[in-house]
Amino acid sequence: MFKCKNILLFLLLVIIHSCEPEIKSFKPAAGDADFAVYVAIGNSLTAGFADNELFKSGQILSFANIMAKQMIHTGGGEFKQPLMRDELGFGNKLRLGYSTDCLGNENLGPVFVGGTPDPSNTENIFSEEGPFHNLAVPGARISHITDPAFSQQNSYFARFASSSSASIINDALDLDPTFFSLWIGGNDILGFALSGGTSGYITSIEDFNFYYQNILNKITSKASRGVLANIPDIASIPFFNTIPSVGLIITNQTDADNLNDYYSWHPEVSFQIGLNRFVVMDEGSPHGGLRHIKPGELLLLSLPQDSILCGGWGSLTPIPGQFYLSENQISDIQNTTNEYNRIIKGFADEYNLAFTDVNKLLMEASSGITFDGISFNTQYVTGGVFSLDGVHLSPRGNAIVANYFIEAINEKYGSTIPRVSPTQFPGILFP
Repeated sequence: MFKCKNILLFLLLVIIHSCEPEIKSFKPAAGDADFAVYVAIGNSLTAGFADNELFKSGQILSFANIMAKQMIHTGGGEFKQPLMRDELGFGNKLRLGYSTDCLGNENLGPVFVGGTPDPSNTENIFSEEGPFHNLAVPGARISHITDPAFSQQNSYFARFASSSSASIINDALDLDPTFFSLWIGGNDILGFALSGGTSGYITSIEDFNFYYQNILNKITSKASRGVLANIPDIASIPFFNTIPSVGLIITNQTDADNLNDYYSWHPEVSFQIGLNRFVVMDEGSPHGGLRHIKPGELLLLSLPQDSILCGGWGSLTPIPGQFYLSENQISDIQNTTNEYNRIIKGFADEYNLAFTDVNKLLMEASSGITFDGISFNTQYVTGGVFSLDGVHLSPRGNAIVANYFIEAINEKYGSTIPRVSPTQFPGILFP
């Protein structure tokens, strides 16, 4: 009887053991790609620009550098960046701090860091530290990637170009890259959008297609493996969606009557108690250039708050055109973005490259995404994805984007680059 019990117990243990799921160990591998020499081409988003400036720790926490560190596990090599000497860059950096508005109220918001940047930040460092693998340049448009005169026009590229006549693409080719990332085109729209459509220009679809293909022809002559990324819709960027168009609060009938009397010669501009739409300057308006901002139009983060609080902007004084985007401008911007993104996806397919849909990612993040139990969204300051300038990513935002690049690369090339935890990266520091 005792032996029988032991036999039954043994059989039971065998059955239980056989039902246990097989745990496969994760083993990083390059798959069909070669990450030995990774080169990143792009603009400020790839460079690590944040909080209105390019500075050392921001560069270290760029999505490209985060990704390069993960590629080390799959055969990736050195990834040099043209690091600034300090945390101030060229001196335009923002931090979260307190300031006093025109009404005497103390508010928490972005303020300039101040201080004196290291003068050597403006000096060329190629002979001392180059060549560099992160060749992203803040302010670069798509035509600048192949332009040999760009280092003479852009102070950021002048710091690390191999010569005064070097182009970004040629410096990339000199490295004999085995893998590349290309995230470019945002500035071909953004300059126009940031100015409220009052300056800059949008690169034509034809020119965008020409320059993009030219870049790909050159870089794929050395590296047949790479990843392309598309361009976010401005609607998902805090700079364009933080200030509500319905923000003029009228608390009593006397104020409403006074404003209506003031605009009596503009019957289409009227006010009532409660929330009202701001008045904007519209040169194309048939009513003398004044109207209420329309639903769906966007006020820019650059709109001076003191001008609204104490200067009568949006009520007694129309908001100037450089501080909002009209429905026609938004339509032009979004239609162009869609065409750019169609071109980028088409080239990814044509050249058999990985593709990262950053536009989809940020649209999803607008309503919230979760990593390791922490929620992120694209709200200004509190959302965790964007930095204080409302345009560029925070370190956590860079980690999220790096993961999406890695996911696209792994899917395309059968590689197993490990991802990172965005929660392990710093967020916006509160005083």
